[in-house]
Amino acid sequence: MSSTAIRARRAARPPSDYSQVLQSAQSLNLMRRAYSYYAIRFGMLAAALAGVWVAFAFVGNSWSQLAIAATLGLVLTQIIFYSHDAAHRQVFAGQKANEMAALIMGTLIGGVSLAWWHNKHNKHHAAPNQIGKDSDIAASVVHFYPAENPPRNRVLGFLHRRQGWWFFPLLAVEMLNLHVQGVQAVVTRKGLKRRWIEAAMLVVRLGGYPAILFIFLSPGIAGAFLGVQLAVTGMYLGVSFAASHIGMAILPHDSRIDFFRRQVLTSRNIAGGRIASFAMGGLNYQIEHHLFPSMPRPHLHKVRTVVQNYCANSQVEYNEVSILRAWRIVAVYLNKVGLSASRFQCPMVASLR
Repeated sequence: MSSTAIRARRAARPPSDYSQVLQSAQSLNLMRRAYSYYAIRFGMLAAALAGVWVAFAFVGNSWSQLAIAATLGLVLTQIIFYSHDAAHRQVFAGQKANEMAALIMGTLIGGVSLAWWHNKHNKHHAAPNQIGKDSDIAASVVHFYPAENPPRNRVLGFLHRRQGWWFFPLLAVEMLNLHVQGVQAVVTRKGLKRRWIEAAMLVVRLGGYPAILFIFLSPGIAGAFLGVQLAVTGMYLGVSFAASHIGMAILPHDSRIDFFRRQVLTSRNIAGGRIASFAMGGLNYQIEHHLFPSMPRPHLHKVRTVVQNYCANSQVEYNEVSILRAWRIVAVYLNKVGLSASRFQCPMVASLR
């Protein structure tokens, strides 16, 4: 077939749903960088982090430090949210600048390996909620779809059937889990990018930070400070990410579905506008983020209307609920998963194969 015939054949194909939405976003110039927005936010984060440590020094060896620890947990979570933006290349035009920003905020300050996170998160974005492809729904302590072989132990079985209720308390140790998995990846994974840079950053962050606590505080207060900070950061990150996908469509391993529907039908937005966007680090616009992962955070609310209108015209379900409603859906769904011992089948996705 000649090149002219190939071009003519391609031109005759109707544009995909995603290409039409992308064209609309580009026509509104929503993929442009938002340098002023990020410069102001990074300055605010630096001031907040500095303020926490000034307060730490002022309070001294007192149990009042636990309030400082909780505040530090909130600030660190916000910094990790912005490292997520940089890792998705939302902040700068160049790849190296984004990677350096993500390394500084996510690895040096947040204590999470960027290379490990990149590998895991890229798989999630490529196949969200798809069995065997999205590691975020891989069975672990919690099962996100019915297990073929549920626990036989009575105690584990009891917890499995009620996993929706203890899922949220379990998030208190999620930050510790992220630290451990990141360190394991840096130490053991072959061909890891920037291994020695990340190793040095993690040594400084995961070694230096606790050392400061135990040098200036008594062992009991220092341990409590570290525990509170880890719990607050883990809970904050966990409840933000959990609201986005848990309880949405689970795709079988062999599912065939176009990119647009794959991202929309497996994601959930959280209502609340700017307040929700600040609190959740932009993850409240999860549908738009999955469709346009490199779109700067401040533009997501603008493209939301474009996506909503297209979904309405194409009869594609667009899911958006309040945060409290989302958390309830998560808990109820996980309990239903725990009570089911059969292989998961999703009628909605089956119809789209």
